[in-house]
Amino acid sequence: MDINGKLKELGLEIPAASPGKLAPAVRTGNLVYTSGATSRVTGKVGDNVTVEEGYEAARQAILGCLGSVQWLVGDLSKVTRVVKILGMVNCAEGFSNTPAVIHGATDTLVAIFGQEVGWHARSAIGVYQLPGDAAVEIEIIVEVKD
Repeated sequence: MDINGKLKELGLEIPAASPGKLAPAVRTGNLVYTSGATSRVTGKVGDNVTVEEGYEAARQAILGCLGSVQWLVGDLSKVTRVVKILGMVNCAEGFSNTPAVIHGATDTLVAIFGQEVGWHARSAIGVYQLPGDAAVEIEIIVEVKD
């Protein structure tokens, strides 16, 4: 699978990850677990952030996760399966449509990797606050080949 070609076709760019106090991602066996990646979109969905803006925030966050995977394994074509997403949405009181927001990450992964590799298990939860007041934070687990 030509992931770089697919990214270019979709007009998407994977941001570079860099280690800090925490590793952007760690590997055990053939599984890679990423640290949380936040969106550049800030604020609370259901208040000053619309569902559509939240969807875009989820796209940004999942691209950050893929940057962490790429940092660790060197090449996203090594991804053989997206296993699980944990999507956290910074919600206004009473907002409950978190799945519609995290669909931005799901749709992006399926567009990049195709249904067979990109389709995954997922949780989409609402939270009171995220780092930097990000609208969305996402973690992923992927399976990779050597």
